[in-house]
Amino acid sequence: MRCLAFALTALIAAQPLAAEQAVKVALDWTPNTNHVGLYVAQAKGWYDDAGLDVEILPYTDTASGTLLASGVAEFGVLSSWGFYTQRAAGADLMPVFAVYQHETGRLVFNADRDDIDTPADLDGLTYAGFGSAWEEALITTIIRAAGGKGEFKTVTLGTSAYEALAGGRADFTLEVATWEGVNARLQGREQRAFRYADYGVPDQQTTFIGSRGEWLEANPETAKAFLAATRRGYAFAAENPEAAAEILIGATEGMLGNPELIRASMQAIVDGGYLTDENGQVGTIQPDRIEAVGSFLVDAGILRDEAGDVLTEKPDFSTWFTNEYLDR
Repeated sequence: MRCLAFALTALIAAQPLAAEQAVKVALDWTPNTNHVGLYVAQAKGWYDDAGLDVEILPYTDTASGTLLASGVAEFGVLSSWGFYTQRAAGADLMPVFAVYQHETGRLVFNADRDDIDTPADLDGLTYAGFGSAWEEALITTIIRAAGGKGEFKTVTLGTSAYEALAGGRADFTLEVATWEGVNARLQGREQRAFRYADYGVPDQQTTFIGSRGEWLEANPETAKAFLAATRRGYAFAAENPEAAAEILIGATEGMLGNPELIRASMQAIVDGGYLTDENGQVGTIQPDRIEAVGSFLVDAGILRDEAGDVLTEKPDFSTWFTNEYLDR
């Protein structure tokens, strides 16, 4: 297995741009451990060393993909599901870096539920949801893969879903194991969970950093410089989770209300092997996972084109991402 030290050596050797370039980055949520590599690279001065003036934009209610597609930012953090939806609808979004190498989401329920042994037992129960189109297809697939009918009730609660679950007002929900799952553990809430990939849902790289295809073609050296420094930031986090957590806590100046959660989340990310691939590298997008998840969404009738019509034919998913800007 190639180690991260090899990657770091290569990144350190990258030459800075001839003239400083301004780059804005849009976040997909309030600052959290998904964004740790960005903050590490900024705090360590690696963007400055690359000849970049990087501004991490404050999170707003406008989706990062929308800010990116409209030209407000040059790069943005994109959720996998959100990216596929916007790209199918015609947005010029191009993932160039995979933050996570595996699915971080899971279907979760309270540990004291003796009536739930397999996903099939979720038939007829109440799901606390978030209002996204892909949730029903995801959960139905999981239940049917375990031999159930895939019939359940849904109440849309958003982030209140976790309190509803803890209070017994809902039977199950979806959560990110490295964030909400860690938070539940810190609060003493005992849970059990089903992994999506164990029940018919393809494993995916849940979070990307992306840009616009048009901008990338016009600014390849700036893109490569930004990604070299960003990759170095995530590689540092993979090898130094405690130090990376402290950098994130300090850089966000109190925006993160629970430092213990940040530290525990970073450790869970590294312990779970989410940041690095089988070669010990960070950032590389896996073509087979792009194809598998895209095909799953098309088969489920979730993706819609610019006219709002359901996609019935699979697009060429090999053109929906690129790794070419990762090496400089």
